Amino acid sequence: MKILAIETSCDDTCIAIVQASPRRGSKVPRFHVLSNIVSSQTKIHRKYGGVVPSLAKRAHQENLVPVLEKTLGETGMLGNKKISARSGSAFGEKNKKLESKIKNAGKILEREPELLEQFIKTVVPIPKPKINFIAVTHGPGLEPALWAGINFARALSYWWRIPLLGVDHMEGHIAANFLHTGKVEFPAIVLAVSGGHTQLILVKDILKYKLIGETVDDAAGEGFDKVARMLGLSFPGGPEIAKSAKGGNPKAFDFPRPMLHSKDYNFSFSGLKTAVLYTIRDLTVTSKIKKDIAASFQQAAVDVLIAKTIRAAKQYKVKTIMLAGGVAANEELRKQFGEVIKKELPDTLYKIPHTSLATDNAAMIAAAAYFRRNKATLTRWKTLKANGNLKIG
Repeated sequence: MKILAIETSCDDTCIAIVQASPRRGSKVPRFHVLSNIVSSQTKIHRKYGGVVPSLAKRAHQENLVPVLEKTLGETGMLGNKKISARSGSAFGEKNKKLESKIKNAGKILEREPELLEQFIKTVVPIPKPKINFIAVTHGPGLEPALWAGINFARALSYWWRIPLLGVDHMEGHIAANFLHTGKVEFPAIVLAVSGGHTQLILVKDILKYKLIGETVDDAAGEGFDKVARMLGLSFPGGPEIAKSAKGGNPKAFDFPRPMLHSKDYNFSFSGLKTAVLYTIRDLTVTSKIKKDIAASFQQAAVDVLIAKTIRAAKQYKVKTIMLAGGVAANEELRKQFGEVIKKELPDTLYKIPHTSLATDNAAMIAAAAYFRRNKATLTRWKTLKANGNLKIG
């Protein structure tokens, strides 16, 4: 089974083709990532210190067709273009059936004029690839960005007559753990940490989720971005904080660990961020102090994330602990998590995605889609919509 997946929930334009084959004795198949292309928009948003939704959408519209071409090319599915369909002249085709089909595709992409032009010029001539179904992120995320990917997927589904399926972005991050392993035991606990989310999710079995805790204010990744901005570091903040922290002392500043001892499994990073702000305001920030602040902030965030997850793992008697989301690429979080699990829960499996699959990508969306594949239909291109506030479940 081959899945073409599209991910545009934020500022990366991602398309992948993943092959899934059943694995004997496991609920998780053997995934083979045939192509996984990510076109970054970091340079576009860096000067603003964060992602600008309107600019993200425009960049997705520019990038989707070239990324699709590259993905199909890497997997040998680009084929020979059989139909001559130049921009501006395709609507004049003598073939009335083709003309009607192009007009209908145009209606799907009517709010994406630049994308429509590229679709007619480049996608129309491409032979139908041997794909079982198309998957696209439909939430949560920035709705303008989500719509660009969804409308493109809808147009592809209609044009190629390939079933379409909407996928939860956070479910994709969880599924990134399955791309290179078949050994997962349930129940499992997932710490999902990204720029927009910090969640503790109990996974009772495949597709059986229960959200047991989440941030009440800033997400962990958002906190990293904001603290990086305070320190004059570039966007995105997570990698920059981690890089600066390597030369700093994590005990230099005793920053608070918000909600560390609360009885629930919720998180808060606003107070930690404010503590950093006041520290910077009251000090002359030298290069050494900047590194110490970065290291101390990172350690405070890591302490809270690990402590709450370990407590939840013990309460729910889980057999597997997983990290998911962009912050899961943080080296200190990954390392310290492993050390604590080895010490306190030595019989518990510890799963972390490859660092290249922790941040946004489409291979993870394909993996998540595999488990929901029976919901893919030929008519979903008519109804699929973006939901920026989609909740996992």
